[in-house]
Amino acid sequence: MNSPMKLLSVGALTLDTILRVDTLPARQGKFIASDGVQIASGMASSAACAARRLGADVSLWASAGDDLVGNQLVAGIEAEGADCSFVRRIIGARSALSAILVDTHGERIIVPFYDKLAQADPEALPTQDLAAFDAVLVDVRWPGAAALALTAARAIGRPAILDADTAPRNVLERLFPLASHIVASEPAAFILCGEEQGPQEACEALARRTDAFVAVTGGAAGSWWFDRSAGSVRHVAAPRIKAVDTLAAGDVFHGAFAVGLAEAMPIEWTLRFASAAAALKCQRFGGRLGAPDRAETLAMMAAHWPAD
Repeated sequence: MNSPMKLLSVGALTLDTILRVDTLPARQGKFIASDGVQIASGMASSAACAARRLGADVSLWASAGDDLVGNQLVAGIEAEGADCSFVRRIIGARSALSAILVDTHGERIIVPFYDKLAQADPEALPTQDLAAFDAVLVDVRWPGAAALALTAARAIGRPAILDADTAPRNVLERLFPLASHIVASEPAAFILCGEEQGPQEACEALARRTDAFVAVTGGAAGSWWFDRSAGSVRHVAAPRIKAVDTLAAGDVFHGAFAVGLAEAMPIEWTLRFASAAAALKCQRFGGRLGAPDRAETLAMMAAHWPAD
């Protein structure tokens, strides 16, 4: 890799309070955490930080309030080396917050809050020079910005990547046709296709609705992608690990996928790269703080797919 790829990541920027508990609560009461961190996070922001650790130059386009939390968020992402000059600050708005519980098996409960004023649709892109970026990645948390970025990126032939996760169906339907590459979580795929279909069937059903690249992620079960040259779905197994914290694993996956795509890695290699990065993250508590660097990710790939 001669020079770092340049990525634009668009979407969520939240202050996450992450608490580790023995078991996720099934009743009301007071529960004592065994560990805890508070970090700047959110889907697009976590993906941006992951991509930065993997060697990319990354700019974040997100929206926050003009409050102290917003200052903390920008400082947290900038500390990872990502450019936050595109982060919009809205006077009178409250920055996004998220309370998260993670149990000893790595499963979690997430309760986010987004101020509608902060999430209002932007009037325009923060820069007209998207050609400066090798790929654009958007999430579903700031749909107006995502739509602008996907449309502009695809118009100039840049990868326009949609991180399709749980969201209202109308948001997914709005963004789905704008992307050149769609990597959907199982919940998002089921929202669009119906829960009666498994991830493999959902992947094929989604691929029949678009000319874009389509993949569906299934956590420890791996990911499925539609191979248009073969006209069928293919599977990439996830590395076998003991999960400590699955929070932000999908964001790390998408950040790594964007890096691989920007670097023109073969698509199956790109998915393996993303799977390896996500698996490493799951072995560490602290959400996106567990995102690996490039050397760790390549070593995981070599260990899990030694024949290649």
